[in-house]
Amino acid sequence: MNSSDQDTGVISVLMDRFEKQRLPRALSLKEKVDRGELLSDYDLAFLEEVFADSGKIKPLLDRHPEYQALAARMLHLYKLITDKALENQKSVG
Repeated sequence: MNSSDQDTGVISVLMDRFEKQRLPRALSLKEKVDRGELLSDYDLAFLEEVFADSGKIKPLLDRHPEYQALAARMLHLYKLITDKALENQKSVG
């Protein structure tokens, strides 16, 4: 299998995970923090996993710039979630 075929397979899996798992979960977390709720340990573990994965896929994004805008929008969404979660935590603490 050549590098291009391998990239295509990885991208396919990542897009499937994005559509079925990551985006719905991110939107749910956004709603949660927008209601003023705090993130659970489970929520924080999810975000840590997402940020760790984003570093791992950087070489793939460098080879396929057509996905960079989507990745940037998702990272922005995660930043909004974490910023609001921190604000919520400060208002409680």
